[in-house]
Amino acid sequence: MSAPDTGAPDTRVLQDAIDAKARSGGGTVRISAGRYVTGALVLRDDITLDLEAGVVLLASEDPADYPLIEARWEGRHQTTHAPLIGGTGLRNIAITGRGTIDGRGAGWWERFRAKALDHPRPRLISFAESANVLVEGLTLVNSPSWTINPVRCENVTITKVTIRNPPDSPNTDGVNPDSCRYVHISDCHFDVGDDCITIKSGIETEAAEKRGPCEHITITNCTMAHGHGGVVIGSEMSGDVRDVAISNCAFIGTECGIRVKTRRGRGGVVENVRASNIVMRDVLLPFTVNLFYNAYRKGDPIVSDKQPRPIDAGTPRVRQLRFSEITAVDAHYAAAFLYGLPEMPIEAVSFRDVAIQMSERATAGKPRNFDDIGTLSRAGFIARNVRGLSLDDVVVSGQQGEPFVLTDVW
Repeated sequence: MSAPDTGAPDTRVLQDAIDAKARSGGGTVRISAGRYVTGALVLRDDITLDLEAGVVLLASEDPADYPLIEARWEGRHQTTHAPLIGGTGLRNIAITGRGTIDGRGAGWWERFRAKALDHPRPRLISFAESANVLVEGLTLVNSPSWTINPVRCENVTITKVTIRNPPDSPNTDGVNPDSCRYVHISDCHFDVGDDCITIKSGIETEAAEKRGPCEHITITNCTMAHGHGGVVIGSEMSGDVRDVAISNCAFIGTECGIRVKTRRGRGGVVENVRASNIVMRDVLLPFTVNLFYNAYRKGDPIVSDKQPRPIDAGTPRVRQLRFSEITAVDAHYAAAFLYGLPEMPIEAVSFRDVAIQMSERATAGKPRNFDDIGTLSRAGFIARNVRGLSLDDVVVSGQQGEPFVLTDVW
């Protein structure tokens, strides 16, 4: 279809084109170069939405153009605004091309900061309970909240995508697979206001049968330039996260490199995570595994308690983490920060052929969302409550104090 260039919303025209192609058995809806304004669109089975080079799809700035739907957001089902492009229960769907989708999120960010929203903001692209999903080639900018968020999907491929959101834009994560299976993220570039990639699987208040694991995830050949974390697991991981392979990536200027975050009460298991052949530069904290994550629970006496507590269904478990062939240059806070629970240590963690050089111009700070720790700057490799820590050819340089500070580690 061609660009009308009228300045009026094109939502109906775009949706009609998608629906007509679906009625004819599926195929490609190809949008030619031009500027289009649209509210929420719903894909259909066997539909590819292709944005040719020169297309700019502009998200409507009118909240009324994003109907309220029931969807999982931050680990629990609730009423949210519909995504700009989405759908539920779909098969064989794709959004492709060299075009740009601009979420024009500034108004949403302003209303969020002013606490003037009754419901969570739209995501840019979000599919639920769908299979054979492809997002390829696009440039995605200024998302109102999370940019790409598949929920309970299977066989998801996100490749050759550029995602740019301003550094101060709230919750504008890049890609957040949530309780998905067989996810492939490759050859993407991220520069966002929150985490670049975050792997999630629901929280403890959601019914157990609705959580579902996030499993069999590959992340390769990606660059992360700024953001809270490069690759993050949690903190919504009550349904388990397992079998994650991260390779051939570069992290530049992110707060954390690889991060696992959870807390008491969340339950769930994170296991079988491998990261290899990665370079980091100017990252505040290259490795973080924090089981005292206190977002929305700061000062909570159970979450922050450093003494052993009874083990129950809400006790999170993190085990079988493997980090190899990784170089971090100009790290700031510490070389690594691994902090397990005294009643449930982090288990079986291996670092092999890892070199971390602390920055001579290091800024001072501390891991996000952690109680009772002082400011860190150029600290070494800090680990506490870890069972089965293996360090093979691990070098920390330029630190102040001891290169390795290990407490209750065996």
